[in-house]
Amino acid sequence: MEFGRLGLPELLLIFLLIILLFGSKRLPELGKAIGQGLREFKKAVTNPTEEEEKEAEKKEEKQE
Repeated sequence: MEFGRLGLPELLLIFLLIILLFGSKRLPELGKAIGQGLREFKKAVTNPTEEEEKEAEKKEEKQE
């Protein structure tokens, strides 16, 4: 079994298990939470220099 390749039957099985575990009413909440988490992660990964610049400015202000 290769872990990198998921076909349609495997994806359908995973989706069915998710519906059974969380229920159909909670799926929108779950999707929203996952999307929000991915956006925050992407933001943290793509903009690390902004955070570093802010920290450097704070250090410079403290030294003066």
